[in-house]
Amino acid sequence: MEIKNFALTGVAGFIAPRHLKAIKETNGSLLVCHDLFDSVGILDSYFPCCSFTSSFEEFEKYLEAGNIDYLSICTPNHVHKKHTISGVQYGCDIICEKPLVLNSSDIYSLQEESEQYGRKIFTILQLRLHPAIIALREKVLSAGSDKRFDVDLKYITMRGQWYHASWKGDTSRSGGLATNIGIHFFDMLLWIFGAVQDIEIVTSAPDVVSGVLNLEKADVKFLLSVNGKYLPAAAVEAGKRTFRSLSMEKTEIEFSNGFDDLHTESYRKILAGQGFTIKDARPSIELVERIRNITA
Repeated sequence: MEIKNFALTGVAGFIAPRHLKAIKETNGSLLVCHDLFDSVGILDSYFPCCSFTSSFEEFEKYLEAGNIDYLSICTPNHVHKKHTISGVQYGCDIICEKPLVLNSSDIYSLQEESEQYGRKIFTILQLRLHPAIIALREKVLSAGSDKRFDVDLKYITMRGQWYHASWKGDTSRSGGLATNIGIHFFDMLLWIFGAVQDIEIVTSAPDVVSGVLNLEKADVKFLLSVNGKYLPAAAVEAGKRTFRSLSMEKTEIEFSNGFDDLHTESYRKILAGQGFTIKDARPSIELVERIRNITA
């Protein structure tokens, strides 16, 4: 297989190691990385010869050189659009972490840039590649068009006070809690159960959002939180800081395992021309935008 050259921006961030691992495991070559922060010693474990700059203008000069096949974007949510457009204009195909953009109106801008410059824009919707989620979707699709399901989703991932002081706690930069920690779960629900018919928000606060989604084939109760007080007692007793639960018709769907390799599988799909596109990303972006507007 031909070795592809990568650049990556946001290398000091939380999600970057999964992208570094994915590039390494798909035999990619990472030529240059960028971040405003220079605590990027993690590069030594993956690509010790990779160039690094904290200046985006200097980073763009590497892109302008024309030998980068893919730009991977792991920066804060509010600059995904800017960095995607920069990469496209310099001739790169894009692999952008979710959310691809914060506002549905920005989707059209990306589509126009993609078409104008003839570049492809992919995003990471890794739960669509989870074997348990694929099996659940097949079960729902085989149940018949008139069958509706009762679904319950809970995701609690405990975060300290730093979270609210950082860009993640700023709705203008993160898109709010539903966007920042929930968009891949909402994408999963829409992929399995169909489009949104109605939304009810029950609880809305900086550290928790809950409600009910009426989808084409399911009524989904959801709760998302970064507050440890919502962790089940069993999780607390086990010393766990994260809890995921998805149940359908009161039957638990086990999908907590297998998360670590899904970014690598996403990259494999992208390199094979089967990645998730702007069109795939649109429904969940529109949904979390609606939730944000309701809770504003």
